[in-house]
Amino acid sequence: MYSLFFFFIAGLCEIGGGYLVWLWLRESYSWIFGAFGGLVLFLYGVVPTFQKAHFHRTYAAYGGIFIIMAIFWGYFFEGVIPDMFDILGTIVASLGVAIIFYYPRKNGEKIGLNPSE
Repeated sequence: MYSLFFFFIAGLCEIGGGYLVWLWLRESYSWIFGAFGGLVLFLYGVVPTFQKAHFHRTYAAYGGIFIIMAIFWGYFFEGVIPDMFDILGTIVASLGVAIIFYYPRKNGEKIGLNPSE
């Protein structure tokens, strides 16, 4: 749950910050949306540092989490119903996250499920 919590928070920061910048530049919202979006995107860069795994695995697995959260974001905030290919891609991304981030490694190497270290 530790790693999933930080993946979720990072996803909210990246998608939410990116969405605020999108609203500013594409939908002509106030520049304040863009500035706040930039701050939230900065926080996105900080949040993954709380993960216990190596940088490359954290970001590789986060890419899958981002895909999942982006599909949900589109559904909940933009009313876009995922089609069969969105769902299939989300399943494939979920499998990739599980393999990359949670599969036990040799020699006691840290993985996403070990917050005690």
